Amino acid sequence: MLPNRMQLSRQTEEQLKKLKGYTGITPNVAARIAFFISIESNFRYSAHQHIQKLDGNLILDKITWLGETAQMTELIIKMLYPDCSDKDTVKIWAAHVEDGISSLRNYKSLIDFSNALH
Repeated sequence: MLPNRMQLSRQTEEQLKKLKGYTGITPNVAARIAFFISIESNFRYSAHQHIQKLDGNLILDKITWLGETAQMTELIIKMLYPDCSDKDTVKIWAAHVEDGISSLRNYKSLIDFSNALH
């Protein structure tokens, strides 16, 4: 379903890197958290509204990006977007990470970040 190699938009990648600088949370872990925050907020991807270039420099394999959440992430995408093509799944994942990181990107410490997750 999701490809073995994945990347995000440059903008999202920069936000993940800034968050790492403030909190120490690596971009792949922050991306996982951002994805699920986006899902919980009822954000939904639309190809017509979300024209984004996945042009970031951080190209990682699927297991590094998703870790133990890989299977669950793919199942959620399949459940919410049953008619999407395999090619579109990475765009859907990236759009959800971009949406979710917008609510996390301004935390300046790990304590603030962890308090926000409660």
